[in-house]
Amino acid sequence: MTPNDTPPDAARSRPRLPALRTRRIGFALLVLATAAALLALMAAATFPAGPDPLGLVMLGLFALTLPWTTIGFWNAVIGLGLMSFARDPEGLVAPHLRAITGDEPITTRTALAICIRNEDTTRVSRNLHWMLDGLVATGESRAFHLYVLSDSDDPAIAAAEETLAAGLSERFGARLAVTYRRRERGGGFKAGNLRDFCERWGADHDALIVLDADSVMTPAAMLRLVRVMQARPEIGILQTLATGLPSASAFARVFQFGMRLGMRSYTLGSASWQGDCGPYWGHNAIIRLAPFTEHCRLPVLPGGPPLGGDVLSHDQLEAVLMRRAGFEVRVLPEEDGSWEENPPTLLEFIRRDLRWCQGNLQYLKLRGLTGLLPVSRVQLWLAIAMYVGTPAWLAFMLVGLIRQGPFRADIGAIVLALTLLMSFAPKLATLVDVLARPRLRAAFGGAPRIVAGALLETVFTLLIVPVCAVSVTLFVIGLPFGRQVGWAAQLRDADGIPFRVALRRLWPHTLVGIAFSAWLAQVAPGALWLGIGTPFALGLVASIPIAMFTAHPAVGRALGRIGLCRIPEEVRPPAHAGSAALFRPFAVRAASE
Repeated sequence: MTPNDTPPDAARSRPRLPALRTRRIGFALLVLATAAALLALMAAATFPAGPDPLGLVMLGLFALTLPWTTIGFWNAVIGLGLMSFARDPEGLVAPHLRAITGDEPITTRTALAICIRNEDTTRVSRNLHWMLDGLVATGESRAFHLYVLSDSDDPAIAAAEETLAAGLSERFGARLAVTYRRRERGGGFKAGNLRDFCERWGADHDALIVLDADSVMTPAAMLRLVRVMQARPEIGILQTLATGLPSASAFARVFQFGMRLGMRSYTLGSASWQGDCGPYWGHNAIIRLAPFTEHCRLPVLPGGPPLGGDVLSHDQLEAVLMRRAGFEVRVLPEEDGSWEENPPTLLEFIRRDLRWCQGNLQYLKLRGLTGLLPVSRVQLWLAIAMYVGTPAWLAFMLVGLIRQGPFRADIGAIVLALTLLMSFAPKLATLVDVLARPRLRAAFGGAPRIVAGALLETVFTLLIVPVCAVSVTLFVIGLPFGRQVGWAAQLRDADGIPFRVALRRLWPHTLVGIAFSAWLAQVAPGALWLGIGTPFALGLVASIPIAMFTAHPAVGRALGRIGLCRIPEEVRPPAHAGSAALFRPFAVRAASE
């Protein structure tokens, strides 16, 4: 059979991971019990003299913040248990990882599709040449075909893209075919870009590896995706664990260090109960084209933007549609040759977050989607809850300041400590595992640097979370009035943020921080300085200098020189020509200056 065929009965009936249904029920019970315990503690703190209307509002708002906190905590606990006690934790939660030996012949016709819109073609060229050079060196490149799928509307950039594609075709055309296509009308955002590919060329290929403009994958990682799809015809989407590339940006460097700490425990834990209803993040993944083309066409949502029209957050919706069609969605929960670039500045991070916010809230219009599996439906609701919980936190704090009723501060402090501990649990879990393993300690720069980096990242997170929370809340408030985020190219270099730009974007956050500090000092003297409101207020009041400081190139160079928040690829990049430009940005920049 070919990889495009519908999974045979034998594949469909293949036993799943042992007790997957039981694990899902157990995980749900743990999450619900933990949320109930936190709600009970909060009720005890809020109602020492009995319920009151504003107190009940506070309790309801607190409940809205709990889904991601409790789920993240139990994912981290399970992940840490697997890392500590399982001989093969990745293979245990992802048996498809061990379905291949790595030397199977490539029989699948695979398309590589990079989706771009007004991107820096120099950067795109660097990434593509690095990946294609390596793929050609494996001797398997003739099984692949690169498609450069452009939605660019800037004539100068479009001309540069044509030059890029012509150069790629001239260099690799005899060993790996290259096709360039630019849509004159880029409807449907990235999902529309891929849909156009599927309708034009989907029937010519069995599988599709989806790349973003900032995606980088080793040839071994791409070939592994293809081999797993060949061996497991029941899989419709296979997602790699994409980690951040080394960055010359201080903001990206600290942010992705924290992400790197949190991702392994979180992904292992989530894979243990998600199983065949795994995540899809829209890039650095392989898709089985026939069922994707047939079953994953996205609906046009009723009404106009921002919540109607074309879907922005296409990936999770495509995943649940693929699962509805009977094909599995799986993740490879290990770090192995798959990277992306993270936003280099706080302002760029906020812009991306607001695009995700708008896209996830569009799922509210998909409540009536039929035929979804229960886990898939929960995943859509969790995507919504991600951006409902943030305004709920701010509203909770606001109502608490207005209420001025009796409150058990001692119990409230316990709830705050537990909430913070649970929020940082994925990072703490992986930190424990890294410090316990000599090889990983050395890869991250040794125990002192790891601990110092973790402390820096914790402070960094406590300061930027309120800034992002205010941004999301203001954006959500503006949605009924037509506020929306466009689909524009991402800024990928940190060359500093001018004061006027930071002021224009962050003056509301500064005012909110000043107002919050003054109000808290008035209604609860001492609470601000005792630490309850300090990170929140400081992050907002200092949002402009924080954004400028973390975007300054000199700060990034300083962190790079001392090796703080280092990730393993900085020391041991892949052994391949051109790796220095990708994995040692400080050395490259210093040489050019």
